[in-house]
Amino acid sequence: MPSQQTDLKENPLDARDAFDGEGLVPAKSANAITSRLRHAIETGVFADGDQLPPERQLAVALGTARSTIRKALDQLEQKGLVVRRVGSGTFVNFSGPLQSTAGDVADLISPLQLIETRLAVEPYMTKLAAIHATQKDLDGIESCLEQLAAAAADQDRFTHWDSEFHLHLARCSRNPLIMHIYQEINDVRAQAQWERMKRVILSAEKIRAYNDQHRAIFQALCNRDVAGAVDQITRHLETARQDLLGAEDK
Repeated sequence: MPSQQTDLKENPLDARDAFDGEGLVPAKSANAITSRLRHAIETGVFADGDQLPPERQLAVALGTARSTIRKALDQLEQKGLVVRRVGSGTFVNFSGPLQSTAGDVADLISPLQLIETRLAVEPYMTKLAAIHATQKDLDGIESCLEQLAAAAADQDRFTHWDSEFHLHLARCSRNPLIMHIYQEINDVRAQAQWERMKRVILSAEKIRAYNDQHRAIFQALCNRDVAGAVDQITRHLETARQDLLGAEDK
């Protein structure tokens, strides 16, 4: 009969490598485990709605007792980061930091200033994504690409999935502050004042061109081509900047 250790070796993602990038380093105390799990949740290793590995697997991966894991999960539940369902397991309850100022910011900046901000943030964000993205992350991005392709000339649908695509890149950075910043950027993009620019810029031809660029970014991520990913996102944002400049003249 296989041991718990063997089970983990055969199913290395069952405990998300305790947890994604940190390696199988023992964490004996409940507080240390709580801290590590919280970091994994806040950086997207375990996304909102994900089921956490069973207590047994967490205990083996972290080299501690199940009772200690249980205490750590109690602490996470008290913080509202997980919900525990009898007979089903423990599930992540975290959709990101609360946003409160995006509407005020949107009133102060122009679409061009927004693109300038994205050019300052997204290339390095995408560099981190190329380093840290898991197969699950890549599958999620590919699903976004499918939705973007299906949008065709539907400007609203394209805008929604374009925002999701870039938010996926932010999650893949595994940096909570970058993710927070990008959620602010996406909230600004959703404000009503951007509606006119969307209507002017997003022709069916332009949507196809943007989707080609999205696909090139994704391919660079799949290839772990860090420099290529940075180059592709920079080209993509520069195209958007030029399109905005053209739209402002209309």
